[in-house]
Amino acid sequence: MSYILSIDTSTSICSVALSRGIEQVAFRETAEGRSHAHILMPFIEEVLKEGGIAPAQLEAVAVSMGPGSYTGLRIGVSTAKGLCYALGIPFIAIPTLQIMAAGAVAAEAPAVGTLVCPMLDARRMEVFSALYDSNLQEAEPYSAKIIEADSFRELLDRQPVLFCGDGMAKCRDLLSGHPNARFNTTPISARWMAPLALRKFESQQFEDVAYCEPDYGKAYIAAKPNVKGLH
Repeated sequence: MSYILSIDTSTSICSVALSRGIEQVAFRETAEGRSHAHILMPFIEEVLKEGGIAPAQLEAVAVSMGPGSYTGLRIGVSTAKGLCYALGIPFIAIPTLQIMAAGAVAAEAPAVGTLVCPMLDARRMEVFSALYDSNLQEAEPYSAKIIEADSFRELLDRQPVLFCGDGMAKCRDLLSGHPNARFNTTPISARWMAPLALRKFESQQFEDVAYCEPDYGKAYIAAKPNVKGLH
């Protein structure tokens, strides 16, 4: 069975998991915001040591590719690229929202016919959201949505929907009265990435290490510096 290292740094949570097939071998996680840059490599070293393997025994690295935090995604993706380049192994990209959906499915085991709607907070009343079926196959690609009183109403009138992710709080009060609305608060984590990573590994859905870039969801705009002498 293949050893795959999974990395998620797309939100304030930083997590790393080592899996062999779909079995989790070792795992590290912290919710301390802004710690990704200094904690990610120690986490990687720790899970490899706990798993009893050397870096050369890895067969692929999977990473959360966004949307998400600009800085967090850059840290995770650049680290994954460095490992893949140095070790000569495949680079696997997994959508952040699919990882969120995987956590909710693992926790809830939704019935067939239920759609899973992961939501990522995108400022004010906006979220990035997508739709997946209970097998984590994409039913609707992600987009940015402004949450309003009738958001998802037509969808909920047709079938059950399991909402999850850190953007869910923006619409829970609006949707909780609908009988088809379900909610799950399982946080995003690299621990949910193993089946998704293995699926891509076995079908050889790899990315180009040199040219693959994170999906930030929105164009990154650097703030104007507010330091005397710089403007």
